Amino acid sequence: MTTVSLRHARVRYGPLEALHGVTLAAPGPGLTVLLGRNGSGRTTALRALAGTVPLAGGSVVWDGTDVTRVPAYRRARRGMCLVPERQAVFGSLTVRENLDLVARDHGTALDAYPQLRPLLERRAGTLSGGEQRMLALSRALLARARVVLVDEPAQGMSPAVAARTYEVLTALDACVVVAEQRLPPALRDRPAFVYELRRGAVVFAGEAGELTR
Repeated sequence: MTTVSLRHARVRYGPLEALHGVTLAAPGPGLTVLLGRNGSGRTTALRALAGTVPLAGGSVVWDGTDVTRVPAYRRARRGMCLVPERQAVFGSLTVRENLDLVARDHGTALDAYPQLRPLLERRAGTLSGGEQRMLALSRALLARARVVLVDEPAQGMSPAVAARTYEVLTALDACVVVAEQRLPPALRDRPAFVYELRRGAVVFAGEAGELTR
């Protein structure tokens, strides 16, 4: 079991406050979804958990320990993996080299995304948007992280691959937190806890099934 949480978290970008005292908790193994339109604060909340944006107030707690002042690279060493929406792969390296940076055995990733097998020698920067998302998520799978944070995991994917992506994420033995604009169809019948953000504040917290009703 592991849990990451924000407690009364505030984040500022210059004079603008993007999070207004947000409190949320993501337990694992399990899936937590941060929903919201652009500008709602969902991506900022994800980055705050990862440590890539500083808090102006409040705290980040991981398994009962305050990690607010722990830098992102140290959180990563402890088992936290962030997959950002953009620049999530090394474009100048091949698909194989991207995977080699995480693990020599690529079996888990290629079983999840067999579409990557014929692309192993291609440079990642030449892949389509959906293929790059598959590669970025494959790197996260190989990392065997305790906490996996993903911004729009299925962006650019076909519906079938998007559904497969959420099958893979929900099956992970990890605390998984994803940020999405709307609830993915693949999650409507799966156990997931949802926080909906609007203008930097939480306006709904509950099971995915409650939101669909």
